[in-house]
Amino acid sequence: MPKTRFPAAVFGHGQEPDARFTLANERTFLAWIRTSLALIAAGVALEALPLPIEPTLRLVSAFLFLALGVLAPAHAWVSWVRIERALRESNPLPGPGFSGILAAGVIVGGLLVGIGLLV
Repeated sequence: MPKTRFPAAVFGHGQEPDARFTLANERTFLAWIRTSLALIAAGVALEALPLPIEPTLRLVSAFLFLALGVLAPAHAWVSWVRIERALRESNPLPGPGFSGILAAGVIVGGLLVGIGLLV
């Protein structure tokens, strides 16, 4: 009896790609998970530590980092699925998708913290 692999929406299509590409895709997925943990830690630290940052800007930036930290794993999963399926079907790799929004959010959060330190 053959084993089915999860998710079937990925592994039920195409042919098995070169393992190096699959493993690279998995490493990218795990890097996004680490990024998510760092964003959540930044949000918690902003609120938990007595930092000399204007309170409203500190709260907004903490919430922004927490929100990005929650969205990053969803982005990681969707990207992994899209890329793995493209590899299996020998299609061109998809674009980065949500990465630009996450990058913009980190920039905005960093600017809020910087301005909060100066105010």
